[in-house]
Amino acid sequence: MTEPTSLEFTETMKGFITLDETDPQRGYEQGRTEATALHFRLTIRTGDVHAFAADPMREAVADGYVDCDVLGGRQPVEGGVFNLFVGDAPGRRRMLYRLPFQDAAGHPLTLSGFKDVHDDPGFDLWRDTSTLYTRILAGHVHTDPADPADPADPADPAAAEAGARVVAAGIITIHIPDFLRQLTTFRVSGSALEATRGLETFGRLFLGDLWKVYGAFVPAGNADAIGEPR
Repeated sequence: MTEPTSLEFTETMKGFITLDETDPQRGYEQGRTEATALHFRLTIRTGDVHAFAADPMREAVADGYVDCDVLGGRQPVEGGVFNLFVGDAPGRRRMLYRLPFQDAAGHPLTLSGFKDVHDDPGFDLWRDTSTLYTRILAGHVHTDPADPADPADPADPAAAEAGARVVAAGIITIHIPDFLRQLTTFRVSGSALEATRGLETFGRLFLGDLWKVYGAFVPAGNADAIGEPR
C-alpha cells in the first residue's frame, strides 16, 4: 500500500498588535507607534496533500511559536490549524490561522487570524495573500466543523469566535525576504515522482483558487504571478 504524500512548508510573519483593542487596523497603527511587535514562525504540514486538496476545508496542522514581548515573549504553538482558501462566496476566499499558545504566566491564548482574499480594483493579490488580520483571544478557542453541536462556521472568524474575549488585535504580514525563504522550505515525502505529483497537486490548488478570485489578473499556470507589494 502506497504511503500518503505529505507536504510541509515554513512561514514567518511579522507585525504589530495593541492590547485591549478589538479592531486589527487600529491595533496595528497604535502598535506600530508603540513598537508592540509580534511575529510567528510556523511549520504548516498536511499528512496527505491529495486529500488536503480534495477537502473543502483544506485544513493543515501548524506548529511553531508566537513571539511577542507584551504576551510573554516566545511561546510554543502546538496543534494549531491552518485553512487554505476556504469559503464559497463568489470571488472571495479566506486563509485562516488558529494558533493556541500561553502567555508567560501560563494563561491560555489563541491567535486567530484571517487573510481576506478578494478582487478589489487594481492588482491587490500580493496584499491580500500576505496580510493577516489578527486577534488574540483569551483561552484556547476551537471549532469543530464536523460537530453538529458547534454552530460556528470555521470559514467565518466572527462566528467562530463569538463569546471569546479579545485580548489584543493587530495586523501581521509576510515580508518579501521571508516569502523568498518560505519558497525554499517546501518539503514533500515519497519518491521523486510522488514528490513532484504532490507539489503539482498543491500548485494547481493554489493557482486554481487564485484564478477563481482574480480571473484574468492571474495568468493560468504561471506560478510566478504573485504580484508586487504596494
